[in-house]
Amino acid sequence: MTPAPHALADRRHWVFDLDGTLTVAVHDFAAIRRALGIREDEDILAHIAALPAQEAGDKRAWLREHEHALARGSRPAAGAVPLVRALAARGCRLGILTRNLHELAMISLEAIGVADCFDPADVLGREDAPPKPDPAGLHLLAARWTVDPARLTMVGDYAYDLACARAAGAQAVLLSQPGNCWPDLADWHFADCFKLAAALGAATA
Repeated sequence: MTPAPHALADRRHWVFDLDGTLTVAVHDFAAIRRALGIREDEDILAHIAALPAQEAGDKRAWLREHEHALARGSRPAAGAVPLVRALAARGCRLGILTRNLHELAMISLEAIGVADCFDPADVLGREDAPPKPDPAGLHLLAARWTVDPARLTMVGDYAYDLACARAAGAQAVLLSQPGNCWPDLADWHFADCFKLAAALGAATA
């Protein structure tokens, strides 16, 4: 008997987080907080945004240089490249919503070999929309693609990604190993991109 198609199989508008979702997570956020003098319980971007202009500018400059080095060395997460290419081959609209900068997101996509699958205008960084978990970035992509936000599928590895999707009315897909999940926020949970592709019936060979 042929198994029933997964509920996500007919979704055609996909938005991905980048670091830790399509790329191997390399950010040491604890070290970044220490370098910038930010408390362990504070959000880095929110902290910087609340600073006086000169101090905020200095810390943003440090963070950009740090992240630039990480972007150049980006490596694809397990199954990320074949998943993205399979969805692109189906004619799906693909976007990125990241708390990183647009420029650095493009460098990361080039580094892992999938930049050609994304229209640069569909890659939104923290300068293009308020950072997740704010849903504004998803609303921008929905408007650009002229679809209701409910037709978007947001894929990420952290609570911010899921909360963003929930606030926008989109489907929330969590990619993480068992034990690292937010069941109250995730509509679907897969261990990695390979597992998601398999559920979609996407050819990843």
